[in-house]
Amino acid sequence: MTISPSFNRTSAALTLGAIALAVALGLVVMVYSGLYSVAADEPHYLFVSNILDQLRDRSVSRHARDVVVPNLEDPAMIAEGAEHYSGMCTGCHLAPGVTDSEIRTGLYPQPPNLAIRGIGDPKAVFWTIKHGIKMSGMPAWGTSHEDEAIWNIVAFLRKMPSMSPEAYQALIGTSGENPESGTPDHDKPHDPSPDHDHSHAHQHDHGH
Repeated sequence: MTISPSFNRTSAALTLGAIALAVALGLVVMVYSGLYSVAADEPHYLFVSNILDQLRDRSVSRHARDVVVPNLEDPAMIAEGAEHYSGMCTGCHLAPGVTDSEIRTGLYPQPPNLAIRGIGDPKAVFWTIKHGIKMSGMPAWGTSHEDEAIWNIVAFLRKMPSMSPEAYQALIGTSGENPESGTPDHDKPHDPSPDHDHSHAHQHDHGH
């Protein structure tokens, strides 16, 4: 008995339709039953994680494609970007000599360690810093910072992985952070001596 090609195509279409329907019903049950855990201390199922990763990467790439990259080699931009990064980003993304923080330990997905990993496409990085990423803990810094400040951070990020802790501290000056833990200096014992200079506390205040 010979099975016609049209029958094979119809059978395959029905099979794919049944699979798609089963997947859709499974997703509906998973969402509305509340069985799927959204706890930050439990990882996503692998297929969910893969879907979210693809969605994030493709979305950022598409939306960032028309971004125009300025000259990122200006030392003044890099220094200014380091100062902003120290005040805004080290708690999640660490820095040379900053190996952990209280907030980073409990974040999921875990933010990339930019002091080691570095960055890829400057367009994508700028767009991500400016607009943030939904449901990831990455805020949209563009709501409180001009594009120029964000490009300064991008300029710094391109250089950070090659920096030693000493070079990083020299670049940011008195950053107000403990290089060992990323914790603010106000958690350290207070120096009661009259010679203790507090004037530096205002040098890096950007209202973060």
